[in-house]
Amino acid sequence: MANLKSKTLPAFVEDLQAQGRYTFTRAEGASGADRSDVALEAALRRLKRRGRIASPRRGFYVLVPGEYREAGCPPASWFIDDLMLFSKQPYYVGLLSAAAIHGAAHQQPMVFQVVTNRPTRPARAGRVRIGFHMSRKVESVPVVKVQTETGSMRVSTPEATAFDLVRFAPVAGHLSNVATVLAEIAEKLDPAALAKLARAYAAPDAQRLGYLLEHLGKPELAESLMASLEIRRHRSVLLAPGQAHDMGQASPDPRWRVIPNVTIEADL
Repeated sequence: MANLKSKTLPAFVEDLQAQGRYTFTRAEGASGADRSDVALEAALRRLKRRGRIASPRRGFYVLVPGEYREAGCPPASWFIDDLMLFSKQPYYVGLLSAAAIHGAAHQQPMVFQVVTNRPTRPARAGRVRIGFHMSRKVESVPVVKVQTETGSMRVSTPEATAFDLVRFAPVAGHLSNVATVLAEIAEKLDPAALAKLARAYAAPDAQRLGYLLEHLGKPELAESLMASLEIRRHRSVLLAPGQAHDMGQASPDPRWRVIPNVTIEADL
């Protein structure tokens, strides 16, 4: 770890980057520095104005290498793990951001989507925007460690991503977009893992996901969810909760007991 003692803040920042580290906290910046809080804040402001650092959260700073000066910040994947450690919150990268990592080639969301355990305001630095979504399941959801340019980050598995896309459909665009994404990551979904994970989610989530997978012509994946539902009590549910019918008085699908109150048009 670089030490600021007897060094200027710019020199400290250069030492961090030389060590392959791209984040630091205000406390680390002040460590060993024989300067007042006012002087430290002034030094931080100068580095921000020069585009050398960005601050997605008060007290947390990201180094901006030359190739990202125009964007004002490196990608969120470079620092999300450190940011959530700083915030003392469990997390995983999920939804459209996870889907893109798992091979949804047409999904490059404008907002980096993260799931955590409590309401969290969005973070922004330069052109980088991070949106947070709350789930009580965040610490039990299966994840994979994905290597990044600066370390690693926690990403929901393809199966957990599929369930979250259905649970958080409004932030994934709309259900037709969810269907498109599911079609793109379908080859990564394991039927046994999908069925096992279904036990951790509410029955309506499994019903909607199974209905969409069957609609997409993925019978093996759909049947794995149907098997999990056969041993659970479930009732008729709207495909798109909270939305009015746009298909008249549609009847529930006889297999999934899903009422198709919106039209699904996957962009395949």
